[in-house]
Amino acid sequence: MRLSELQKGMCGKIIAIDSEPVLKSRFSSFGIVKGAIVSVLEQTLSKNTIEIKVQNTKIAIRISEAETIEIENSQC
Repeated sequence: MRLSELQKGMCGKIIAIDSEPVLKSRFSSFGIVKGAIVSVLEQTLSKNTIEIKVQNTKIAIRISEAETIEIENSQC
């Protein structure tokens, strides 16, 4: 399952990130790394961007970026 498919209020555990090294490095700086638990807080009306929470950090990322993050369902 991809992070982009996760519904608002649900959580997932990151199992892989399939992005370019520059984007992967940016994700890493926010704590978006393999094994991290991520939850979806909000989704824009246009469904282009989602707000996620990783550890205690809230981040807005594009859906196209969220599609590069593979997750498995997890409890919040």
